[in-house]
Amino acid sequence: MTSSATAGTGLKAYWGGVLGQPWIDRTIAIIASVPFVWLAHYRYQHLRLGLPLVSSVTVSLVLIVTMILRRPPKRVTLNPAYWLLAFFATYWPLLILGILQQGRPVVPGTISDTIAICSLAVALWARFSLGRNIGFVPAQRDIVTGGAYRYMRHPIYTGAFLGYLALALRAYTPRNAGVLALGALLFVIKSFVEESFLRADPQYAAYLNDVRPRWIPYVV
Repeated sequence: MTSSATAGTGLKAYWGGVLGQPWIDRTIAIIASVPFVWLAHYRYQHLRLGLPLVSSVTVSLVLIVTMILRRPPKRVTLNPAYWLLAFFATYWPLLILGILQQGRPVVPGTISDTIAICSLAVALWARFSLGRNIGFVPAQRDIVTGGAYRYMRHPIYTGAFLGYLALALRAYTPRNAGVLALGALLFVIKSFVEESFLRADPQYAAYLNDVRPRWIPYVV
């Protein structure tokens, strides 16, 4: 191994150890959660989208509290492309606020409200199933195979998909539909990236074989 390769490996090990420190990990979690407070406030003040708003705010508040208490990672990716993907997927609802339009409902309110409630139920079920093993970037904590994760690999993203759908139906315009669909696509890509990072763990590789659906139980 060349000296440059050795230095690169040592640098990765160093930063991996730094990011694995509990106080650093929780500090990052707190900082990462703060924008969701502003997002919830903005949506309440300007969009007033009924149950889709309540669903989104509730999930954000649960995320903030539980992120602070999360378990430090055993291994975290240092790939800058993965961090960039995690940033855009996570903060997409915040990044698109300036281009969202007021829109109009395209289905009765009971339908979009029902989808919003389903989004909230799935997201909370998934979040509490995951326990303290949550992060924005691909990272290995304890492998979770129970609860919502018994039926699908990425149930939190399923909740996000339903939330985007509820918002698109409540405030439809072609622009809104497009940017919300792009946000969902980012989570689809993130699902594959996380699996590629975690499959190095034999336990997670076995989980991938046992649970085939990624987002919809028994379907896909």
